[in-house]
This record gives sequence, C-alpha cells and structure tokens, in this order.
Amino acid sequence: MPLSLSKKLSFILVGVSGILYLYLGYFIERHQSFTLMASYTVLFLIFIYFSRNSQFSVRGVVFIALTFRLLFFFSIPVLSDDIYRFIWDGKLLHEGIHPFAHVPSWFVNNDQLPNSINIELYGNLNSPEYFTIYPPMAQVLFWLSTFSKSILGSVIIFRVFTFAVETGTILLLIKLSDLYSLPRKNVILYAFNPLVILELTGNLHLESFMIFFLLLGIYAYKRTQFNVVGISMALAVGAKLIPLIVYPVFLRRLSLKKLFILYFSSAGLLILLFWPLYDRALVHGMSSSISLYFQKFEFNASIYYLVRELGFLLKGYNIIATAGPWLSVITFLLILGLALFSNPQKDRTPSVWLWILFVYFSMAIIVHPWYVTSLIALGVLTKYRFPILWSGLIFLSYLGYNETGYDENMLVVIIEYGLLFTFIAYEVNQVLKQRKLSKIAVR
Repeated sequence: MPLSLSKKLSFILVGVSGILYLYLGYFIERHQSFTLMASYTVLFLIFIYFSRNSQFSVRGVVFIALTFRLLFFFSIPVLSDDIYRFIWDGKLLHEGIHPFAHVPSWFVNNDQLPNSINIELYGNLNSPEYFTIYPPMAQVLFWLSTFSKSILGSVIIFRVFTFAVETGTILLLIKLSDLYSLPRKNVILYAFNPLVILELTGNLHLESFMIFFLLLGIYAYKRTQFNVVGISMALAVGAKLIPLIVYPVFLRRLSLKKLFILYFSSAGLLILLFWPLYDRALVHGMSSSISLYFQKFEFNASIYYLVRELGFLLKGYNIIATAGPWLSVITFLLILGLALFSNPQKDRTPSVWLWILFVYFSMAIIVHPWYVTSLIALGVLTKYRFPILWSGLIFLSYLGYNETGYDENMLVVIIEYGLLFTFIAYEVNQVLKQRKLSKIAVR
C-alpha cells in the first residue's frame, strides 16, 4: 500500500532531524551562531509539526525521540563544558579527595594535581576558581562515570544513566497523563522537544535526573504513597538543590500524619545522602558556591536585569551584590505564597510546581537554556504551553558565545522575555476565562 503524502513528509522530517542532531552532536562549535541557530530553528519547527500533525502513533514518536537521543552516545558535549567539572569531581573522589576541599586552581597553583587528572582536563573547566556546587547523588554519578580513564568513556557511562532516566521520565509522563485524564500525545511535547534532547542527553545536564525523580514523586503522590514521595523528592534534591523550593506545596494538601511521613522519609534519606561527604569542607564549599551564584554571575536573566538597570540609574554601578540576596528573599516569599494560597481542589500539584519553578527562574540571576526542561516536563501535565514557547526562545541565548567567551546581546534578551511574558499573560487570561465560564455553567 503506497504511503500518503503526509506520511512521506513525516519520514522526511524524521530524516532531516536525525541529520541535524548528528551535526549538532559531532560537527559544530558553540560559537558558530548562524549554523547553530538555523539548525535549532529547523528542529524546533519539525517538533511543532510532530506535536500537532504527526502521522505516527504516540508510541512511534516516542521511539523516534529515543532514537534521536541514541545518536549522541559517542559525542562529547560541545554546547556546554559542565561535563568536565563532573569528571573532575568524580576523579577527585577516586583519589580519595573531598570534592569540596579545594577549588581546582588550588591543585595547579600548589603543584598538587592528582595522578589521574591531567592539565588538559583542568584547562576545559569553566570555573576553576570556584568550588563545585553539585550535591551528593550527583557526586555518586560522577564517581561511577569516572571508572573509565578517558573523557569519552566517562561521557558514555554518564550518558547511559541519562538515557535510562530520560526513558523513565517519558514513561512516567504517559502514566501521569492517564492519571490526570490528559491526552497521551502530550508526552510528545517533552519527548520530541529539541531543547530537551540537546540539553539533557546531548549536553548531559543533571536536570534529567531531577525531572525523573520529581515526576516519580508526583506519581507516588497520586497513588497516596507518601513515603515514596519523600524518597523521590530527596533523590531529586540529591541531583540538584532546586526541588527544595517545592516542598511547601504539601503543607495545605496533606494531613499532619501524611506530612510527617513525607517529610520524615525525605529528611532521613537526605541525611544519608549528605552524610558520606559531610564535614567542614562541604559546608564551606557549598555555601561559598551558592553565595557566589547569587552575588556574582549573570546570564540571560529577566526581572533581575530590570533591577540592575534601575541600580545603574540610582546608584551608578552594578548592584548585584545587594540585589541578588534581596531577590532571593522576595522569591522565597512569592513561592511560599503560591504554596500556601493555591487551592488544593482546583490547582493540581504539577501546575503549582510549574508556577513555583517559573517564579524562581524569572527572579533568578542566571537562567541557562537547560533550566527550562523542568518546566516543559511539568507543563505536559497542565493546560499551560508557555514552557514550549520558552524552549524555542531561550536557545537564542547561545548567540552570545564567541571564540573568546561570551558577550550577551540585550536585544535578544528583550525579545525572548517580551514574547514569553506576553504569551504567559494570554494563557493566564484564557485559563481565568474558562474558570469563569465554568462557574456560570454550574450556576
């Protein structure tokens, strides 16, 4: 039986996507802005087509999406150099050295470079003057990955773990779609999204593990397995610290007994995870890294850049040292308000978590493209599609990279957030209208 024209087009688009992923994985440099943007734009348009008009079943699209991830297996990340810090920390652990004991430059300046680490690895680090910021479970993954002595070998091992949790995430999204009575095809919004594929399996960011355990926590919550919720949340925090901000959501949604079970199991596992690395070096190193994060670095921010410009007007200098801590306080209060004043009967947990993370990122000083992947995953389980738009717009931040470093283009930032916040206002307005109509219909 001959294939229809639309089916033929779908096969062609799959082939084009595969070629572009191979190109982005093996043959491009981060500073090649034009080809990078052109490739991503084509991939994103193909993704939009498949999310709306795919001629394949959901299972077929998921299979294709997983195949795209496999194309990266033997590539070393080129759009991010975080992997080198992962390998650095892992090799320190193999040498019996606490990863928070010293900044990388200390080993070089004091001629104390461990036997398993060469100067080439050190040269690839993006922040040799700063302590690592990765929590215990992440450190376990780094340690396991560095049983291979080569960089490529470590990358492959880490990518096996990443592929496993990405597969698990997609399966969880399918199960959660059923539990929330949502169309299964929504999973395409995550599985086939080029930002997710490139940043998680391609560039190997820890969001893949965080997302998997967050979704596992939601799945356990829906099945009233509150000890499993606590364990899943602890593992999410063990991968990245960010999930700590969604813990307050349970305060209005569970009885005291259930809250105790959830928080006790979570706290117990967090203690077990942190205990092997716990000493003065951990406290000093992590607190130093977090402090620097909020007071020194800037990248692709939104509200913070407005505050910074106000600071230039009023003070005449960059007020990051004071604005960063104050923004974090305001963020905490906004998150607490969302958690405590959301309606447990109307506002589903994924939706509240989505808005909490969005508030955090909108107030943050640093917003890397891969941060948005967690919003995409949660957005699949809600009515909101602004994370999909953001996944297309935030890739524009790569335009700032050049052969010598990074030079941020503020016009690009204005376009990104101008379109994003406009679309969010539209979506929120639509949801409010639907709720109003529902109330009228009930009356």
